[in-house]
Amino acid sequence: MRLTGFQSGLDINQMVSDLMKAQRIPMNKLTQQKQLLEWKRDDYREVNRLLNEFSNLSFNMTLQRSYSQKKVTSTNTSVSATATSTAANVSYTLSNVKVATVATNASSSSMMTSGKKLDTAKSLWEQRGDIANYDSLNSIVDPRSVTQETDRVFVGTDFDPKELTLIKVTNNEGEVSTYSMVSSTDQFQEGENQAFYDESTGEVIFSNTLEADSVIEAPPNYKFAITTYNQTGEPLVHEFSFRADATMNEIISQINSSKLGLTAFFDDFNGGLVLTKREAGDFNNGGNEIEFSGAFLTNVMNLNQNNEQGGTSAKVTINGVETERNSNNFTINGVTFNLNENMAPGESAVINVANDTEQTFNTIKDYLTKYNELIEKINAKLGEPLYRDYKPLSKDEREALSDRQIEQWEERARSGLLRNDSILSSGLGKMRTSLYETVGGLGGSFSHLAQIGITTSTEYMDKGKLIFDDDKLREAIEKDPNSVMMMFTSNGNNETGIGIARKLREAAQGTIRSIEARAGNASRTAQQFTIGRELINVDKRISAFERRMQTVEARYWRQFTAMEKAIGQANSQSMQLMSYFNNG
Repeated sequence: MRLTGFQSGLDINQMVSDLMKAQRIPMNKLTQQKQLLEWKRDDYREVNRLLNEFSNLSFNMTLQRSYSQKKVTSTNTSVSATATSTAANVSYTLSNVKVATVATNASSSSMMTSGKKLDTAKSLWEQRGDIANYDSLNSIVDPRSVTQETDRVFVGTDFDPKELTLIKVTNNEGEVSTYSMVSSTDQFQEGENQAFYDESTGEVIFSNTLEADSVIEAPPNYKFAITTYNQTGEPLVHEFSFRADATMNEIISQINSSKLGLTAFFDDFNGGLVLTKREAGDFNNGGNEIEFSGAFLTNVMNLNQNNEQGGTSAKVTINGVETERNSNNFTINGVTFNLNENMAPGESAVINVANDTEQTFNTIKDYLTKYNELIEKINAKLGEPLYRDYKPLSKDEREALSDRQIEQWEERARSGLLRNDSILSSGLGKMRTSLYETVGGLGGSFSHLAQIGITTSTEYMDKGKLIFDDDKLREAIEKDPNSVMMMFTSNGNNETGIGIARKLREAAQGTIRSIEARAGNASRTAQQFTIGRELINVDKRISAFERRMQTVEARYWRQFTAMEKAIGQANSQSMQLMSYFNNG
Protein backbone atom coordinates (compact mmCIF):
# COMPACT_ATOMS: atom_id res chain seq x y z
CA MET A 1 0.00 0.00 0.00
CA ARG A 2 1.27 3.48 -0.90
CA LEU A 3 1.08 6.29 1.68
CA THR A 4 0.90 9.69 -0.01
CA GLY A 5 1.95 12.27 2.61
CA PHE A 6 -0.75 12.00 5.27
CA GLN A 7 1.85 11.94 8.05
CA SER A 8 4.59 14.13 6.56
CA GLY A 9 2.38 16.63 4.77
CA LEU A 10 4.54 16.24 1.65
CA ASP A 11 3.19 15.84 -1.93
CA ILE A 12 4.68 12.39 -2.45
CA ASN A 13 3.08 11.91 -5.88
CA GLN A 14 4.73 15.07 -7.21
CA MET A 15 8.06 14.21 -5.61
CA VAL A 16 8.11 10.73 -7.18
CA SER A 17 7.05 12.21 -10.53
CA ASP A 18 9.90 14.76 -10.42
CA LEU A 19 12.41 12.11 -9.45
CA MET A 20 11.27 9.86 -12.31
CA LYS A 21 11.61 12.73 -14.80
CA ALA A 22 15.28 12.89 -13.97
CA GLN A 23 15.55 9.12 -14.25
CA ARG A 24 13.84 9.15 -17.64
CA ILE A 25 16.30 11.50 -19.34
CA PRO A 26 18.15 8.57 -20.96
CA MET A 27 14.75 7.21 -22.10
CA ASN A 28 13.99 10.50 -23.87
CA LYS A 29 17.27 10.17 -25.73
CA LEU A 30 16.31 6.68 -26.85
CA THR A 31 12.89 7.78 -28.12
CA GLN A 32 14.54 10.68 -29.94
CA GLN A 33 16.97 8.27 -31.53
CA LYS A 34 14.07 6.05 -32.65
CA GLN A 35 12.20 9.00 -34.13
CA LEU A 36 15.26 10.18 -36.05
CA LEU A 37 15.77 6.69 -37.48
CA GLU A 38 12.13 6.52 -38.60
CA TRP A 39 12.37 9.95 -40.22
CA LYS A 40 15.58 8.99 -41.99
CA ARG A 41 14.00 5.75 -43.23
CA ASP A 42 11.01 7.67 -44.58
CA ASP A 43 13.23 10.26 -46.30
CA TYR A 44 15.22 7.49 -47.99
CA ARG A 45 12.03 5.82 -49.19
CA GLU A 46 10.70 9.08 -50.60
CA VAL A 47 13.91 9.45 -52.62
CA ASN A 48 13.49 5.85 -53.77
CA ARG A 49 9.96 6.63 -54.94
CA LEU A 50 11.34 9.44 -57.12
CA LEU A 51 14.11 7.18 -58.43
CA ASN A 52 11.61 4.42 -59.26
CA GLU A 53 9.47 6.85 -61.26
CA PHE A 54 12.55 8.02 -63.16
CA SER A 55 13.69 4.43 -63.72
CA ASN A 56 10.31 3.52 -65.23
CA LEU A 57 10.44 6.59 -67.45
CA SER A 58 13.98 5.64 -68.49
CA PHE A 59 12.73 2.20 -69.50
CA ASN A 60 10.12 3.83 -71.77
CA MET A 61 12.92 5.89 -73.28
CA THR A 62 14.75 2.70 -74.30
CA LEU A 63 11.82 1.73 -76.56
CA GLN A 64 11.76 2.64 -80.23
CA ARG A 65 8.15 3.83 -80.10
CA SER A 66 9.15 6.79 -77.92
CA TYR A 67 11.12 8.24 -80.88
CA SER A 68 9.28 6.92 -83.92
CA GLN A 69 5.92 8.64 -83.59
CA LYS A 70 4.30 9.38 -86.93
CA LYS A 71 2.37 12.43 -88.10
CA VAL A 72 -0.37 11.74 -90.64
CA THR A 73 -2.04 14.44 -92.76
CA SER A 74 -4.98 14.23 -95.17
CA THR A 75 -5.97 16.62 -97.94
CA ASN A 76 -9.65 15.65 -97.72
CA THR A 77 -11.87 15.31 -94.66
CA SER A 78 -13.60 12.34 -96.28
CA VAL A 79 -10.61 10.24 -95.22
CA SER A 80 -8.44 10.38 -92.09
CA ALA A 81 -5.66 8.10 -90.89
CA THR A 82 -3.31 7.24 -88.04
CA ALA A 83 0.02 5.43 -88.14
CA THR A 84 2.05 3.26 -85.78
CA SER A 85 5.73 3.88 -85.10
CA THR A 86 6.63 1.05 -87.51
CA ALA A 87 4.88 2.62 -90.53
CA ALA A 88 7.07 3.83 -93.38
CA ASN A 89 7.16 7.47 -94.46
CA VAL A 90 4.94 7.18 -97.56
CA SER A 91 1.98 8.78 -99.31
CA TYR A 92 -1.32 7.18 -100.34
CA THR A 93 -3.89 8.57 -102.79
CA LEU A 94 -7.50 7.49 -102.16
CA SER A 95 -10.41 8.12 -104.52
CA ASN A 96 -13.89 6.77 -105.40
CA VAL A 97 -14.65 6.32 -101.69
CA LYS A 98 -17.96 4.70 -100.91
CA VAL A 99 -18.28 4.14 -97.16
CA ALA A 100 -19.58 0.97 -95.57
CA THR A 101 -23.08 1.22 -94.10
CA VAL A 102 -24.49 -0.11 -90.85
CA ALA A 103 -27.06 -2.87 -90.88
CA THR A 104 -30.52 -1.99 -89.57
CA ASN A 105 -33.74 -3.93 -89.11
CA ALA A 106 -37.02 -2.52 -87.84
CA SER A 107 -40.51 -3.89 -87.10
CA SER A 108 -42.53 -4.09 -90.30
CA SER A 109 -45.67 -2.90 -88.50
CA SER A 110 -46.78 -1.73 -85.08
CA MET A 111 -46.92 -4.30 -82.32
CA MET A 112 -49.89 -2.47 -80.78
CA THR A 113 -53.57 -2.60 -81.62
CA SER A 114 -55.01 0.43 -83.41
CA GLY A 115 -54.64 3.69 -81.49
CA LYS A 116 -52.73 2.17 -78.57
CA LYS A 117 -49.26 3.22 -77.31
CA LEU A 118 -46.82 1.01 -75.45
CA ASP A 119 -45.62 2.15 -72.04
CA THR A 120 -41.99 0.99 -72.19
CA ALA A 121 -41.60 1.24 -68.39
CA LYS A 122 -44.63 -0.97 -67.69
CA SER A 123 -44.86 -4.78 -67.71
CA LEU A 124 -45.70 -6.19 -71.14
CA TRP A 125 -48.04 -8.71 -69.51
CA GLU A 126 -50.11 -5.89 -68.00
CA GLN A 127 -50.48 -4.41 -71.51
CA ARG A 128 -51.14 -7.74 -73.23
CA GLY A 129 -54.65 -6.71 -74.20
CA ASP A 130 -53.23 -3.83 -76.29
CA ILE A 131 -50.47 -5.89 -77.96
CA ALA A 132 -51.79 -7.15 -81.26
CA ASN A 133 -50.13 -10.59 -81.42
CA TYR A 134 -49.50 -11.28 -77.75
CA ASP A 135 -51.73 -14.35 -77.92
CA SER A 136 -49.28 -15.94 -80.41
CA LEU A 137 -47.10 -16.68 -77.36
CA ASN A 138 -48.06 -19.88 -75.60
CA SER A 139 -48.67 -19.68 -71.85
CA ILE A 140 -46.72 -22.15 -69.77
CA VAL A 141 -49.86 -22.85 -67.74
CA ASP A 142 -53.15 -21.75 -69.28
CA PRO A 143 -55.60 -19.76 -67.11
CA ARG A 144 -57.63 -21.96 -64.77
CA SER A 145 -60.14 -21.21 -62.00
CA VAL A 146 -59.95 -22.20 -58.34
CA THR A 147 -63.38 -23.34 -57.16
CA GLN A 148 -62.67 -23.16 -53.44
CA GLU A 149 -60.12 -21.77 -51.03
CA THR A 150 -56.84 -23.68 -51.32
CA ASP A 151 -53.10 -23.31 -51.14
CA ARG A 152 -52.33 -25.75 -53.97
CA VAL A 153 -53.48 -26.20 -57.56
CA PHE A 154 -52.82 -29.03 -59.99
CA VAL A 155 -51.27 -27.69 -63.23
CA GLY A 156 -49.92 -30.90 -64.78
CA THR A 157 -46.46 -31.98 -65.89
CA ASP A 158 -46.52 -31.35 -69.65
CA PHE A 159 -44.02 -28.43 -69.59
CA ASP A 160 -40.41 -27.72 -68.68
CA PRO A 161 -40.34 -26.81 -64.97
CA LYS A 162 -37.45 -24.42 -65.65
CA GLU A 163 -39.84 -22.31 -67.73
CA LEU A 164 -42.08 -21.76 -64.72
CA THR A 165 -40.69 -18.50 -63.31
CA LEU A 166 -43.82 -16.80 -61.97
CA ILE A 167 -47.56 -17.26 -61.58
CA LYS A 168 -50.23 -14.58 -61.89
CA VAL A 169 -53.25 -14.89 -59.58
CA THR A 170 -56.38 -12.80 -60.21
CA ASN A 171 -58.93 -12.84 -57.38
CA ASN A 172 -62.69 -12.52 -57.76
CA GLU A 173 -62.41 -8.72 -57.52
CA GLY A 174 -59.98 -8.51 -60.42
CA GLU A 175 -56.91 -7.79 -58.31
CA VAL A 176 -53.72 -9.38 -59.67
CA SER A 177 -50.89 -10.79 -57.54
CA THR A 178 -47.57 -12.09 -58.79
CA TYR A 179 -46.09 -15.20 -57.17
CA SER A 180 -42.36 -15.83 -57.61
CA MET A 181 -41.17 -19.42 -57.82
CA VAL A 182 -38.84 -20.93 -55.20
CA SER A 183 -37.14 -24.34 -55.10
CA SER A 184 -38.86 -25.64 -51.94
CA THR A 185 -41.58 -24.71 -49.46
CA ASP A 186 -38.85 -24.24 -46.85
CA GLN A 187 -37.92 -21.04 -48.68
CA PHE A 188 -41.32 -19.45 -48.15
CA GLN A 189 -41.00 -16.10 -46.34
CA GLU A 190 -43.75 -14.55 -44.29
CA GLY A 191 -45.56 -11.76 -46.11
CA GLU A 192 -44.13 -12.71 -49.53
CA ASN A 193 -46.08 -14.07 -52.51
CA GLN A 194 -44.20 -17.25 -53.36
CA ALA A 195 -44.96 -20.60 -54.94
CA PHE A 196 -43.32 -24.01 -55.34
CA TYR A 197 -43.90 -26.46 -58.21
CA ASP A 198 -43.89 -30.09 -57.07
CA GLU A 199 -42.81 -32.10 -60.13
CA SER A 200 -43.85 -35.40 -58.53
CA THR A 201 -47.50 -34.37 -58.11
CA GLY A 202 -47.84 -31.67 -60.78
CA GLU A 203 -49.13 -29.24 -58.15
CA VAL A 204 -48.19 -25.65 -57.45
CA ILE A 205 -48.10 -24.95 -53.72
CA PHE A 206 -48.68 -21.32 -52.70
CA SER A 207 -47.35 -19.49 -49.65
CA ASN A 208 -50.86 -18.02 -49.13
CA THR A 209 -54.33 -19.48 -49.32
CA LEU A 210 -56.04 -18.53 -52.60
CA GLU A 211 -59.60 -17.24 -52.55
CA ALA A 212 -62.40 -19.18 -54.20
CA ASP A 213 -63.03 -18.19 -57.85
CA SER A 214 -59.46 -16.96 -58.28
CA VAL A 215 -57.82 -17.50 -61.67
CA ILE A 216 -54.20 -18.62 -61.91
CA GLU A 217 -51.97 -18.46 -64.98
CA ALA A 218 -48.28 -18.97 -65.77
CA PRO A 219 -47.84 -16.48 -68.63
CA PRO A 220 -45.27 -16.98 -71.38
CA ASN A 221 -41.64 -16.03 -71.05
CA TYR A 222 -40.14 -13.89 -73.78
CA LYS A 223 -37.37 -16.01 -75.35
CA PHE A 224 -35.40 -15.21 -78.46
CA ALA A 225 -31.88 -15.40 -79.92
CA ILE A 226 -29.91 -12.84 -81.94
CA THR A 227 -26.77 -13.46 -83.99
CA THR A 228 -24.36 -10.84 -85.34
CA TYR A 229 -20.89 -11.11 -86.89
CA ASN A 230 -17.56 -9.60 -85.82
CA GLN A 231 -14.81 -8.23 -88.08
CA THR A 232 -13.36 -11.68 -88.70
CA GLY A 233 -16.75 -13.03 -89.77
CA GLU A 234 -17.24 -15.12 -86.63
CA PRO A 235 -20.87 -15.34 -85.41
CA LEU A 236 -21.74 -13.81 -82.05
CA VAL A 237 -24.80 -15.54 -80.61
CA HIS A 238 -26.77 -14.39 -77.60
CA GLU A 239 -29.90 -16.05 -76.21
CA PHE A 240 -32.31 -13.93 -74.20
CA SER A 241 -35.01 -14.97 -71.76
CA PHE A 242 -37.31 -12.61 -69.85
CA ARG A 243 -40.14 -13.20 -67.41
CA ALA A 244 -43.64 -12.15 -68.40
CA ASP A 245 -43.52 -9.06 -66.18
CA ALA A 246 -40.43 -7.65 -67.96
CA THR A 247 -40.70 -4.18 -69.47
CA MET A 248 -39.64 -3.11 -72.96
CA ASN A 249 -36.96 -0.90 -71.34
CA GLU A 250 -35.47 -3.95 -69.61
CA ILE A 251 -35.42 -5.97 -72.82
CA ILE A 252 -33.77 -3.15 -74.78
CA SER A 253 -31.22 -2.57 -72.01
CA GLN A 254 -30.06 -6.19 -72.11
CA ILE A 255 -29.75 -6.19 -75.89
CA ASN A 256 -27.67 -3.01 -75.79
CA SER A 257 -25.36 -4.33 -73.05
CA SER A 258 -24.77 -7.69 -74.72
CA LYS A 259 -21.69 -8.66 -76.76
CA LEU A 260 -23.68 -8.40 -80.01
CA GLY A 261 -22.61 -4.82 -80.78
CA LEU A 262 -26.20 -3.68 -81.35
CA THR A 263 -28.09 -0.54 -80.53
CA ALA A 264 -31.77 -1.25 -79.89
CA PHE A 265 -34.58 1.23 -79.26
CA PHE A 266 -38.36 1.31 -79.33
CA ASP A 267 -39.78 3.53 -82.07
CA ASP A 268 -42.83 4.99 -80.36
CA PHE A 269 -44.09 6.62 -83.57
CA ASN A 270 -44.17 3.37 -85.54
CA GLY A 271 -44.80 1.17 -82.51
CA GLY A 272 -41.92 -1.21 -83.18
CA LEU A 273 -38.38 -2.26 -82.30
CA VAL A 274 -35.33 -1.03 -84.21
CA LEU A 275 -32.03 -2.97 -84.18
CA THR A 276 -28.86 -1.32 -85.56
CA LYS A 277 -25.29 -2.61 -85.65
CA ARG A 278 -22.84 -0.16 -84.12
CA GLU A 279 -20.11 -1.01 -86.64
CA ALA A 280 -20.59 -0.38 -90.34
CA GLY A 281 -19.66 -3.02 -92.87
CA ASP A 282 -20.37 -6.41 -94.37
CA PHE A 283 -19.06 -9.11 -92.02
CA ASN A 284 -21.24 -12.02 -93.21
CA ASN A 285 -20.22 -12.25 -96.88
CA GLY A 286 -23.38 -10.66 -98.22
CA GLY A 287 -25.69 -12.42 -95.76
CA ASN A 288 -27.75 -10.76 -93.05
CA GLU A 289 -25.69 -8.93 -90.45
CA ILE A 290 -28.46 -9.34 -87.85
CA GLU A 291 -30.13 -12.74 -87.60
CA PHE A 292 -32.78 -13.65 -85.05
CA SER A 293 -35.26 -16.31 -84.04
CA GLY A 294 -38.07 -16.66 -81.54
CA ALA A 295 -41.79 -15.89 -81.68
CA PHE A 296 -41.40 -12.83 -79.48
CA LEU A 297 -39.35 -11.01 -82.14
CA THR A 298 -40.98 -12.43 -85.27
CA ASN A 299 -44.65 -12.55 -84.17
CA VAL A 300 -45.02 -9.99 -81.38
CA MET A 301 -42.43 -7.41 -82.47
CA ASN A 302 -43.08 -8.06 -86.20
CA LEU A 303 -39.39 -8.26 -87.15
CA ASN A 304 -38.52 -9.88 -90.48
CA GLN A 305 -34.93 -10.77 -91.48
CA ASN A 306 -35.74 -9.97 -95.12
CA ASN A 307 -36.27 -6.33 -94.19
CA GLU A 308 -32.63 -5.70 -93.20
CA GLN A 309 -31.11 -2.62 -94.79
CA GLY A 310 -27.45 -1.51 -95.03
CA GLY A 311 -24.61 -3.75 -93.93
CA THR A 312 -22.65 -3.08 -97.10
CA SER A 313 -18.86 -3.09 -97.40
CA ALA A 314 -16.65 -0.08 -98.17
CA LYS A 315 -15.25 0.49 -101.65
CA VAL A 316 -12.19 2.62 -102.37
CA THR A 317 -9.41 3.09 -104.91
CA ILE A 318 -5.93 3.22 -103.29
CA ASN A 319 -3.03 4.35 -105.46
CA GLY A 320 -5.04 3.40 -108.54
CA VAL A 321 -6.08 -0.06 -107.30
CA GLU A 322 -9.76 -0.69 -106.60
CA THR A 323 -10.40 -2.59 -103.36
CA GLU A 324 -13.27 -3.51 -101.09
CA ARG A 325 -13.18 -3.63 -97.29
CA ASN A 326 -15.77 -5.00 -94.92
CA SER A 327 -15.52 -1.92 -92.70
CA ASN A 328 -14.73 1.80 -92.83
CA ASN A 329 -11.58 1.22 -90.77
CA PHE A 330 -8.74 -0.89 -92.14
CA THR A 331 -4.96 -1.04 -91.80
CA ILE A 332 -2.24 -1.25 -94.47
CA ASN A 333 1.43 -1.47 -93.47
CA GLY A 334 0.90 0.16 -90.08
CA VAL A 335 -1.40 2.92 -91.40
CA THR A 336 -5.04 2.76 -90.26
CA PHE A 337 -7.43 4.45 -92.67
CA ASN A 338 -10.82 5.83 -91.58
CA LEU A 339 -13.37 6.40 -94.34
CA ASN A 340 -15.65 9.16 -93.06
CA GLU A 341 -17.98 9.91 -95.97
CA ASN A 342 -18.60 9.19 -99.65
CA MET A 343 -16.50 11.10 -102.18
CA ALA A 344 -17.95 12.93 -105.15
CA PRO A 345 -16.76 11.83 -108.60
CA GLY A 346 -13.29 13.22 -109.31
CA GLU A 347 -12.48 13.81 -105.65
CA SER A 348 -9.41 12.32 -104.00
CA ALA A 349 -7.44 12.45 -100.75
CA VAL A 350 -3.68 12.30 -100.27
CA ILE A 351 -2.59 10.69 -97.00
CA ASN A 352 0.99 11.59 -96.08
CA VAL A 353 2.91 9.73 -93.35
CA ALA A 354 6.03 11.42 -91.91
CA ASN A 355 8.09 11.45 -88.74
CA ASP A 356 6.51 13.52 -85.97
CA THR A 357 9.55 15.64 -85.12
CA GLU A 358 7.70 17.69 -82.55
CA GLN A 359 6.49 14.61 -80.67
CA THR A 360 10.01 13.19 -80.51
CA PHE A 361 11.33 16.59 -79.39
CA ASN A 362 8.76 16.77 -76.59
CA THR A 363 9.50 13.19 -75.50
CA ILE A 364 13.24 13.82 -75.15
CA LYS A 365 12.84 17.21 -73.52
CA ASP A 366 10.21 15.97 -71.06
CA TYR A 367 12.49 13.07 -70.09
CA LEU A 368 15.52 15.24 -69.41
CA THR A 369 13.34 17.80 -67.63
CA LYS A 370 12.32 14.97 -65.28
CA TYR A 371 16.02 14.28 -64.78
CA ASN A 372 16.53 17.94 -63.81
CA GLU A 373 13.64 17.75 -61.34
CA LEU A 374 15.05 14.54 -59.84
CA ILE A 375 18.57 15.84 -59.24
CA GLU A 376 17.15 19.11 -57.90
CA LYS A 377 15.21 17.24 -55.21
CA ILE A 378 18.14 14.96 -54.35
CA ASN A 379 20.57 17.90 -54.21
CA ALA A 380 18.12 19.67 -51.90
CA LYS A 381 18.30 16.68 -49.53
CA LEU A 382 22.09 16.53 -49.74
CA GLY A 383 22.41 20.23 -48.93
CA GLU A 384 19.72 20.52 -46.26
CA PRO A 385 20.98 22.37 -43.16
CA LEU A 386 21.35 20.28 -40.00
CA TYR A 387 19.99 21.87 -36.79
CA ARG A 388 21.65 19.91 -34.01
CA ASP A 389 19.88 21.88 -31.27
CA TYR A 390 16.47 20.75 -32.52
CA LYS A 391 15.73 17.25 -31.26
CA PRO A 392 12.46 15.32 -31.67
CA LEU A 393 9.91 16.50 -29.12
CA SER A 394 8.89 14.35 -26.18
CA LYS A 395 5.26 13.89 -25.21
CA ASP A 396 5.51 16.44 -22.40
CA GLU A 397 7.21 18.96 -24.69
CA ARG A 398 4.49 18.54 -27.30
CA GLU A 399 1.78 19.28 -24.75
CA ALA A 400 3.42 22.61 -23.95
CA LEU A 401 3.42 23.79 -27.63
CA SER A 402 0.78 24.76 -30.16
CA ASP A 403 0.27 22.75 -33.37
CA ARG A 404 2.00 25.44 -35.41
CA GLN A 405 4.98 25.50 -33.03
CA ILE A 406 5.23 21.70 -33.19
CA GLU A 407 5.18 21.84 -37.01
CA GLN A 408 7.93 24.48 -37.13
CA TRP A 409 10.07 22.62 -34.59
CA GLU A 410 9.80 19.27 -36.37
CA GLU A 411 10.56 20.89 -39.72
CA ARG A 412 13.99 21.79 -38.34
CA ALA A 413 14.38 18.56 -36.38
CA ARG A 414 13.89 16.55 -39.61
CA SER A 415 16.17 18.78 -41.67
CA GLY A 416 19.57 17.49 -42.76
CA LEU A 417 19.05 13.78 -42.06
CA LEU A 418 20.41 12.95 -45.53
CA ARG A 419 22.93 15.78 -45.67
CA ASN A 420 26.02 14.72 -47.66
CA ASP A 421 24.67 11.15 -47.78
CA SER A 422 27.16 8.87 -49.53
CA ILE A 423 24.54 6.72 -51.30
CA LEU A 424 22.76 9.70 -52.85
CA SER A 425 26.02 11.47 -53.72
CA SER A 426 27.33 8.34 -55.44
CA GLY A 427 24.06 7.83 -57.33
CA LEU A 428 24.08 11.41 -58.61
CA GLY A 429 27.68 11.03 -59.72
CA LYS A 430 26.87 7.92 -61.75
CA MET A 431 23.92 9.59 -63.46
CA ARG A 432 26.00 12.64 -64.38
CA THR A 433 28.72 10.40 -65.81
CA SER A 434 26.07 8.60 -67.88
CA LEU A 435 25.12 11.91 -69.48
CA TYR A 436 28.65 13.14 -70.17
CA GLU A 437 30.00 9.97 -71.79
CA THR A 438 30.04 9.55 -75.55
CA VAL A 439 27.96 6.68 -76.94
CA GLY A 440 30.41 5.07 -79.32
CA GLY A 441 30.02 2.88 -82.37
CA LEU A 442 26.65 4.21 -83.51
CA GLY A 443 27.79 5.22 -86.98
CA GLY A 444 25.33 8.11 -87.18
CA SER A 445 25.61 11.87 -86.99
CA PHE A 446 25.39 12.12 -83.20
CA SER A 447 26.97 10.36 -80.24
CA HIS A 448 26.96 13.01 -77.49
CA LEU A 449 24.19 15.16 -75.95
CA ALA A 450 26.07 18.39 -76.67
CA GLN A 451 25.81 17.64 -80.39
CA ILE A 452 22.02 17.82 -80.23
CA GLY A 453 21.82 20.99 -78.10
CA ILE A 454 21.76 19.51 -74.58
CA THR A 455 24.52 20.74 -72.25
CA THR A 456 25.21 21.12 -68.53
CA SER A 457 24.55 24.45 -66.87
CA THR A 458 27.67 26.42 -65.93
CA GLU A 459 25.93 27.90 -62.90
CA TYR A 460 27.25 26.39 -59.67
CA MET A 461 23.87 26.63 -57.94
CA ASP A 462 22.25 24.53 -60.68
CA LYS A 463 24.40 21.57 -59.55
CA GLY A 464 24.56 19.75 -62.89
CA LYS A 465 21.17 20.63 -64.38
CA LEU A 466 20.79 20.27 -68.13
CA ILE A 467 19.94 23.19 -70.40
CA PHE A 468 18.34 22.87 -73.83
CA ASP A 469 18.88 24.53 -77.19
CA ASP A 470 15.44 23.81 -78.63
CA ASP A 471 16.31 24.79 -82.20
CA LYS A 472 19.43 22.64 -82.25
CA LEU A 473 17.54 19.64 -80.81
CA ARG A 474 14.76 19.94 -83.41
CA GLU A 475 17.34 20.30 -86.17
CA ALA A 476 19.14 17.14 -85.02
CA ILE A 477 15.91 15.13 -84.94
CA GLU A 478 15.00 16.26 -88.44
CA LYS A 479 18.50 15.57 -89.79
CA ASP A 480 19.12 12.10 -88.34
CA PRO A 481 16.26 10.83 -86.14
CA ASN A 482 17.67 7.29 -86.01
CA SER A 483 21.02 8.54 -84.66
CA VAL A 484 19.23 10.55 -81.95
CA MET A 485 17.16 7.50 -81.01
CA MET A 486 20.17 5.16 -80.86
CA MET A 487 22.06 7.60 -78.63
CA PHE A 488 19.38 6.95 -75.99
CA THR A 489 18.37 3.34 -76.72
CA SER A 490 21.51 1.48 -77.86
CA ASN A 491 21.83 -1.83 -76.01
CA GLY A 492 25.58 -2.25 -76.53
CA ASN A 493 25.34 -5.00 -79.15
CA ASN A 494 27.43 -4.97 -82.33
CA GLU A 495 30.29 -3.11 -80.63
CA THR A 496 28.15 -0.05 -79.87
CA GLY A 497 28.07 1.83 -76.60
CA ILE A 498 25.25 1.67 -74.08
CA GLY A 499 22.55 4.28 -74.72
CA ILE A 500 22.04 7.21 -72.33
CA ALA A 501 18.56 6.13 -71.19
CA ARG A 502 19.82 2.61 -70.43
CA LYS A 503 22.80 3.94 -68.44
CA LEU A 504 20.61 6.35 -66.49
CA ARG A 505 18.19 3.53 -65.69
CA GLU A 506 21.04 1.29 -64.49
CA ALA A 507 22.41 4.11 -62.31
CA ALA A 508 18.96 4.77 -60.83
CA GLN A 509 18.34 1.08 -60.13
CA GLY A 510 21.76 0.72 -58.49
CA THR A 511 20.95 3.61 -56.16
CA ILE A 512 17.53 2.11 -55.44
CA ARG A 513 19.10 -1.18 -54.40
CA SER A 514 21.59 0.58 -52.11
CA ILE A 515 18.81 2.60 -50.46
CA GLU A 516 16.65 -0.50 -50.00
CA ALA A 517 19.55 -2.25 -48.27
CA ARG A 518 19.71 0.64 -45.82
CA ALA A 519 16.05 1.76 -45.55
CA GLY A 520 14.07 -1.20 -46.91
CA ASN A 521 10.74 -0.97 -48.70
CA ALA A 522 7.12 -1.91 -48.05
CA SER A 523 7.77 -5.62 -48.72
CA ARG A 524 10.85 -6.03 -46.48
CA THR A 525 10.78 -6.91 -42.82
CA ALA A 526 12.76 -4.83 -40.33
CA GLN A 527 15.42 -7.54 -40.09
CA GLN A 528 16.18 -7.20 -43.81
CA PHE A 529 17.60 -3.65 -43.85
CA THR A 530 20.07 -1.66 -41.77
CA ILE A 531 17.79 0.98 -40.29
CA GLY A 532 15.20 -1.70 -39.49
CA ARG A 533 17.73 -3.65 -37.46
CA GLU A 534 18.78 -0.44 -35.67
CA LEU A 535 15.13 0.24 -34.82
CA ILE A 536 14.74 -3.27 -33.41
CA ASN A 537 17.80 -2.69 -31.21
CA VAL A 538 16.46 0.67 -29.98
CA ASP A 539 13.07 -0.90 -29.21
CA LYS A 540 14.80 -3.58 -27.11
CA ARG A 541 16.74 -0.93 -25.20
CA ILE A 542 13.53 1.06 -24.62
CA SER A 543 11.74 -2.04 -23.32
CA ALA A 544 14.63 -2.84 -20.95
CA PHE A 545 14.74 0.76 -19.75
CA GLU A 546 10.98 0.74 -19.12
CA ARG A 547 11.34 -2.33 -16.91
CA ARG A 548 14.17 -0.62 -15.03
CA MET A 549 12.06 2.51 -14.56
CA GLN A 550 9.24 0.44 -13.08
CA THR A 551 11.73 -1.02 -10.58
CA VAL A 552 13.13 2.42 -9.67
CA GLU A 553 9.65 3.92 -9.23
CA ALA A 554 8.61 1.02 -7.01
CA ARG A 555 11.76 1.58 -4.91
CA TYR A 556 10.98 5.28 -4.47
CA TRP A 557 7.47 4.44 -3.33
CA ARG A 558 8.77 1.86 -0.83
CA GLN A 559 11.17 4.42 0.60
CA PHE A 560 8.56 7.14 0.93
CA THR A 561 6.06 4.68 2.38
CA ALA A 562 8.63 3.60 4.99
CA MET A 563 9.27 7.27 5.78
CA GLU A 564 5.53 7.90 6.22
CA LYS A 565 5.21 4.90 8.54
CA ALA A 566 8.22 6.05 10.58
CA ILE A 567 6.80 9.54 10.90
CA GLY A 568 3.46 8.06 11.90
CA GLN A 569 5.06 5.92 14.61
CA ALA A 570 7.08 8.91 15.91
CA ASN A 571 3.95 11.03 16.06
CA SER A 572 2.12 8.27 17.92
CA GLN A 573 4.91 7.89 20.49
CA SER A 574 5.11 11.66 20.96
CA MET A 575 1.38 11.79 21.66
CA GLN A 576 1.67 8.99 24.21
CA LEU A 577 4.51 10.79 26.03
CA MET A 578 2.57 14.05 26.05
CA SER A 579 -0.44 12.25 27.47
CA TYR A 580 1.71 10.57 30.14
CA PHE A 581 3.28 13.86 31.28
CA ASN A 582 -0.05 15.68 31.31
CA ASN A 583 -1.66 12.97 33.45
CA GLY A 584 1.34 12.78 35.80
